[in-house]
Amino acid sequence: MGIIGVIWAILGVSCLLLNAITRLAPRGWEALQMDLSTFQWVMMVGFTLFMLVAEGYRGFQKKFSPRTAARIRYLRSNPTLIRLLFAPIFAMGFFQSTKKTRIVVWVITIMIICLIVAVSYLSQPWRGIIDIGVVLGLSYGLISFWIFAFKALTQKEFHHSAELG
Repeated sequence: MGIIGVIWAILGVSCLLLNAITRLAPRGWEALQMDLSTFQWVMMVGFTLFMLVAEGYRGFQKKFSPRTAARIRYLRSNPTLIRLLFAPIFAMGFFQSTKKTRIVVWVITIMIICLIVAVSYLSQPWRGIIDIGVVLGLSYGLISFWIFAFKALTQKEFHHSAELG
C-alpha cells in the first residue's frame, strides 16, 4: 500500500507545481514578445535571479524538496488510510508534521494566495515579468523535488528530516 501513497504523493505534488508553471508561462512568454524598456529588462533579469535563489534554491532545494521527499519515504514504510488518501498534502507537511512545519506551510500557502491575487491586478509587461521569475523558480523547485524524491526512494540512507509531529 505504501507504493500507492508514494506514487500519489509524487504525482500530486508534481501536478500542483506543473499546473502553476503551465498557467503562468504563457503570460511570461507574452511579456517577452513585447517591446520592453531597458529598465523592464533589468527588472526581469533581477527578479528572475532573485526567484531562482529565493524560491528555487533556498525555498525548494534547501527546505521543501528534502522534507517532502523524506515524508514520501516515511509514507512508503508507514502508510495509513488518511496518509494514503491525502498523500500529496501529507508529503507537503500540512498535517502530521511538527507544529513549526505546519505553521510555516500554512503561512507560506496564505502568502502565495495573497501574492497571486495581488499580481493578477498588474498589467503587462509587469505581470509577465513576475511570472517569468516564478515559472523559473517553480521549475527549479520541481526538478529539485524529483531529484530528492528519487534519492529518498533509492538510497539506503536519506539524511533529511521528515519533520513528523
